[in-house]
Amino acid sequence: MKNVLLTAVTAALVLAGSAHAQEWKQSYKTIRYGVTSAENEKDRIARYQGFQAYLEKQLGVNVEIFTAGSYDGVIQALASDQIEFASLGSSAYAAAYTETNGGVEPLLAQVDKEGASGYYSVVTVRCDSGYKSIDDLKGKVLAFADPDSTSGYAVPYFNLVKQGYDPKTFFSAVPFSGSHETGVMGVFNKQFDAAATYINTEKSGIPQRMETKGMIPSGQICRIWQSPEITNGPLTARKNLPADLIAAVKTAVKDLPKNDPEVYKMITSGDETANGYIEVDHQRYEWIVEMRDWLRQQRRQG
Repeated sequence: MKNVLLTAVTAALVLAGSAHAQEWKQSYKTIRYGVTSAENEKDRIARYQGFQAYLEKQLGVNVEIFTAGSYDGVIQALASDQIEFASLGSSAYAAAYTETNGGVEPLLAQVDKEGASGYYSVVTVRCDSGYKSIDDLKGKVLAFADPDSTSGYAVPYFNLVKQGYDPKTFFSAVPFSGSHETGVMGVFNKQFDAAATYINTEKSGIPQRMETKGMIPSGQICRIWQSPEITNGPLTARKNLPADLIAAVKTAVKDLPKNDPEVYKMITSGDETANGYIEVDHQRYEWIVEMRDWLRQQRRQG
């Protein structure tokens, strides 16, 4: 009799737990996932179609991929509860953290086969321009990607100043191109003398991706400056979401490389060094928040 009672109680607890785990689906029949603008919108949406279908299958609810013309569009969407999750660069995460007064949290960051979980900001020029170092760009035009881009603005700006190059006075102009690809294309078309973007490795990054897609010929874009390593940007969630929902999305994304290698390859742009995800917390990005605070202070000072 005791065994029968214990079995009944256990079954009831399991059912109750299962029902509780599904409660979030009553309030979130559609999950909205933001993607920032490292590339043009058409290619971005195409790259994430398989990921959208994968999440819908894993979560059992509809999923919408949210894009915007700028990084700030995704950040503001998080801050106003228009989207639930987003893939952000480190600086965009820091901006979202500040904008929401700590109302977002990082969940996962990509890691490579060597165990590294970072990438690099670079300054690119045309290989035939004759520019070999930052010194050669004095009085020239350096395009940054977006004010909320980690590798396309925050890190290069911060590090150039620390190295003695004040962008406001050293260069003739420092416009924002709007995206990494637009900046590099502007260099190729001689609209800009140089542009800030990023690479993961010698074989992977924005210039390499643009060559692969046939946007620019191979061997036309060279790097003349590289930053220290930047921690990969995180999968970010709003803190005001149900814990079960956050856990479900975190698990689905973390398991993506083994569950659907082709979709994982698509969203990592075929990066052969990509090797899944590691769990991260806010402490890992605190220096980025501090760097953004420094940048804001510089802007206030003119």
